[in-house]
Amino acid sequence: MSWLFSKEAIGLMPPFLFMAVRFLLAGLFLALWGLPQLRRLNALQWRRSLRVGLCFAAGMSVWILGLFHGTHVGEGAFLTSLGVVLVPVIGRWVFAEQVPMSTWVALPIAAAGLALLSLHDGFTLASGQWYFVLAAALFALYYTLNTRAANHRASHAEGAVTKVPALALTTIVMLTVGVVTAVLSAVYEPWLPTLSTVSGTLVMWVLASALLGSAARFLIQTYAQSLSSHSHGVVIMIVEPVWTASLAAIWLGERMTSQQLAGCVVILLALLVSRAWPSASASA
Repeated sequence: MSWLFSKEAIGLMPPFLFMAVRFLLAGLFLALWGLPQLRRLNALQWRRSLRVGLCFAAGMSVWILGLFHGTHVGEGAFLTSLGVVLVPVIGRWVFAEQVPMSTWVALPIAAAGLALLSLHDGFTLASGQWYFVLAAALFALYYTLNTRAANHRASHAEGAVTKVPALALTTIVMLTVGVVTAVLSAVYEPWLPTLSTVSGTLVMWVLASALLGSAARFLIQTYAQSLSSHSHGVVIMIVEPVWTASLAAIWLGERMTSQQLAGCVVILLALLVSRAWPSASASA
């Protein structure tokens, strides 16, 4: 639903300004309940949380540009979901995690789906599509960092507790995204037109995005990832593009061409293949 809330909101205000208001509201809302947890965090936990927040801020900044410049929400959701396929690859690159064979099988399938969505007059991606693909890579890194921050109970090297409670972690991440996008908005966007034309409709979309699409959604997601001992906990994200495309068709009246539909189906196949069988370490 947050895809649709965001699409409606950025039709009424600049994208970075919307993200700043959305995530600052979400972070402050969560902080009302998370303050005791935040006060108990040690320096290492704060660093890990801020690292997750900065990574997510980069991903969300690129994602909102994709939503702003893109012409098809459902297609954008499938492109962004490529991050699920990339999670084990990022885990291998950053933390030397084992990559299951299913990922190597899924990657060329995902590339074929991407090609179907971009092959018009040669292999060309529109600006919105490029933003979504870049966001997918950044989200893959975010999923990996978020899972580790929410899971790892102790650092053997430093002898300190490093697992960050889900509420505290989500609060810090939300506020970090809000601050980063507020700076981007202050540098690149005019605020006066929006501030002088605030409407009840705009307030409704912003509040829905902040409370439901950000605070509730990412708190639940972070808590779920805290229950998983491996980056494969992100498997639930497989269903997101299907929901988004379906709701966009109902809400926005979006329709897909046969080539777009084929590309999305192939990407969904890649997501399913990537989770066909876990690695030995994940099973353990």
